[in-house]
Amino acid sequence: MKEWFGFGRQDALSFETSAAHAGQQGSHGHTHGVIDPSLSSSERGVWAIKWSFAILAVTSILQLVVVFYTGSVALLADTIHNVGDAVTAVPLWIAFVLVRRKATASFNYGLGRVEDFAGLVIVFIILVSALIAGYEAIDRLIHPQPVTQLLAVAIAGIVGFIGNEAVAIFRIRVGREMNSTALIADGYHARTDGLTSLAVVLGAAGVWLGFPLADPIVGLLITLTIFGIVWQSAKAVIKRSLDGIQPEVTAEIRHAAEHVAGVRGVTDVKARWLGHKLRAEITVAVDNSLSVGAANEIAGNLKSELAAHIPPLSAATVIFDADGPGDAMPAAPAGHHAPEPFAFDCAFGAGTIAIVDTDLGERMRLSLTKPDSEIRAVVHIFRGSTTEILPLLRSKDDARIYESQSAPAEPHEFEANLELKAAGDRTATVPFHMSEPVGHHH
Repeated sequence: MKEWFGFGRQDALSFETSAAHAGQQGSHGHTHGVIDPSLSSSERGVWAIKWSFAILAVTSILQLVVVFYTGSVALLADTIHNVGDAVTAVPLWIAFVLVRRKATASFNYGLGRVEDFAGLVIVFIILVSALIAGYEAIDRLIHPQPVTQLLAVAIAGIVGFIGNEAVAIFRIRVGREMNSTALIADGYHARTDGLTSLAVVLGAAGVWLGFPLADPIVGLLITLTIFGIVWQSAKAVIKRSLDGIQPEVTAEIRHAAEHVAGVRGVTDVKARWLGHKLRAEITVAVDNSLSVGAANEIAGNLKSELAAHIPPLSAATVIFDADGPGDAMPAAPAGHHAPEPFAFDCAFGAGTIAIVDTDLGERMRLSLTKPDSEIRAVVHIFRGSTTEILPLLRSKDDARIYESQSAPAEPHEFEANLELKAAGDRTATVPFHMSEPVGHHH
């Protein structure tokens, strides 16, 4: 049962970008009107969301027809809930049509903000719909009215469940193919929404058993659920539209500067989202005797490092501060601050787990002494009340190597478990600890 809701399938989850893993591990709020950057930057993700929209749209239309014929407020509330899930795709489509337009003299940064505006409109529409559903439910409690064609209401509830379950299976499957945490989490949310649709069936059963208030009571409970979603969505959309940013993103930008030779320190960092792309301004301290050419080389290296750490980053402005800190940061050789590798021996054989520097940035790497094509590996990093999850994918070049698709979050000092699974219910759990080298702490 836990696996069905996503609590036991942690091997399928990962973090799409290093910026995301730094600020979002451990939760994925159920919001509407906000599109995860990892999905909107992938054509495969857009394709998945479009088909999810189509499935939920058809489900909602079928339920709406039954609402008109039966007068069930529980089914009305569930229909509004499903419509809210479906229209999440609208700001993405709008963004992809408008964001691709080139910047103009009037819109120097393009039209990325239209995604935030669309999100606000969707949240408002869902809020108004929830108020209508709540009013109808309360009115039915005060002035009960008969609900007709109970079988049709129950069937519509089952249709809602099937629609949500179809979306759940589709999103989870594509999410695993893309290695997208956001899409997998949305799939499990759709699965949970399916239970809301089954509540409509319970309401119809209650009316059939002689308790006519069961329908408006269920409708009111679903309405309360929608209000919770509106609250989460509004906070996310408004924060984004007011240039809100996770502090971990700016911390990741500062961390990227540590890898660049010639940077003596970071004086200031600012970042904001424009649609689903990130823009940043970073002020760094350098030697004031540098030539223009040398300074430009540092800026180019810094931009490359930022792109490796934060894939959604579309542009970075580097400003030089010659009056900043005077002690130069040392050039960062590969693995300059990585913890010592952890060696282990388990049922699958011997190996090591380590944080390594690659061309794409830091990655968690599992090295086995002998290959096993059936192994699935995932690392669970325990950080207080949250758990960072890093699936390790087998290397195409070496079957003994498994590597994460994103960097582990800072700091690199933590307790963790390496979970290994294979066919035939073969499993192994390897607990390990990693510590920052002396003199390197965040």
